[in-house]
Amino acid sequence: MRKASVERATKETKIKVSVALDGAGQTRIATGIGFFDHMLDQLGRHGLIDLDIEAEGDLHIDFHHTVEDVGIALGQAFRKALGDMKGIMRYADAFLPMDETLTRVAVDISGRPFLVFKTNFERGKIGEFDTQLVREFFQAFAMNAGITLHVETLYGINDHHIAESCFKGLARALRAAVTIDSRQANVVPSTKGTL
Repeated sequence: MRKASVERATKETKIKVSVALDGAGQTRIATGIGFFDHMLDQLGRHGLIDLDIEAEGDLHIDFHHTVEDVGIALGQAFRKALGDMKGIMRYADAFLPMDETLTRVAVDISGRPFLVFKTNFERGKIGEFDTQLVREFFQAFAMNAGITLHVETLYGINDHHIAESCFKGLARALRAAVTIDSRQANVVPSTKGTL
């Protein structure tokens, strides 16, 4: 089983993350941010990635540092769990409908981090959660996981649905991209021979 753990401690946050890429979508998440916990749970469950995430952050200031640092640590753990990346499908995409919302997510586990994020929200907050932090999480995760990630919400009105479709879309795309291709189980999927 491809597993990894990462700990990150700064003056602003203290994060512990464990991932199992070949899991069953079991999650134990406690960041102190209810909506964010809900989104991370969706990522684990729909990606079939077991996640154990504990975060303590300066929530009295705002949620930014905690969300970003969880993205950093989760990205690092994801990259570490991939190991030599032999046999992975590498590329994947997903269209994720959620009621009136439709989001498209495409991923390349390339070793070349990049984010294209074309998603707009109607309001600045979902409850107490700043909608800007959705992009911050995706940015931190993509840069530290070493993946190229494109997220585009084609249409939608409800901000909760928009955010959730982004996380679920990422989950489904990652689930497919990390799957081992039985025809090339011992081959790195690159003409360069490395990712």
